[in-house]
Amino acid sequence: MQKTKRNKMIEEKVDITKEYTIADAIKVLKENSNVNFVESLDCAMRLGVDPRHADQMIRGTVSLPNGTGKDVKVLVIAKDAKAKEALEAGADFAGMDEYLEKIKGGWANIDVIIATPDTMAELGKLGRMLGPKGLMPNPKSGTVTMDVAKAVKEVKAGKIEFRVEKAGIIHSSLGKLNFDTDKLVENVETFINTLIKMRPSSVKGQYVKSVFLSSTMGPGLKISKEELDN
Repeated sequence: MQKTKRNKMIEEKVDITKEYTIADAIKVLKENSNVNFVESLDCAMRLGVDPRHADQMIRGTVSLPNGTGKDVKVLVIAKDAKAKEALEAGADFAGMDEYLEKIKGGWANIDVIIATPDTMAELGKLGRMLGPKGLMPNPKSGTVTMDVAKAVKEVKAGKIEFRVEKAGIIHSSLGKLNFDTDKLVENVETFINTLIKMRPSSVKGQYVKSVFLSSTMGPGLKISKEELDN
């Protein structure tokens, strides 16, 4: 693949072969961001797990202390009083039959779906549509709950969900590049430490294989081993 003029300029300025501290990587990405929109800070962690084994399927949530910087659109599938409670807590949409029909029609202008347990029988019928988009609520991620107000507030405040892919890699967006560096460092450290604490007892050898930070359009910078408590 032919390199773009922009990629060549980045390669001239950034050493992608060295290892960085979290703070230094973020500073380099900030200094070399020259697009006309605010880029996200993305993190990719390669873990020494085999997701084919149930006990090594790393999946969960983490509340980023400084949020994601993204306006997350939340739909709550709930009835009557719970739908009202969700709207009062800040949900963008709440209800049941109307939104089930909209989803069946292909509507997906949302980032997260939260549901009460009594609606899951009907919502579950749309699993083939919602599953591939990562929108199906799940009790393990806190998106199937009767406390819809708490769930909405957590998601709006920066709670994100993560799940390991087949190759043992977890990708997540951890804020916007225009955040203060210290705040981005705190988000990254919180994310990494959360995953380290989830190490399955069945994993032998190195658990965190590598961590890379990148911006939406920027290079991937490897984080030094000294930064990772393996």
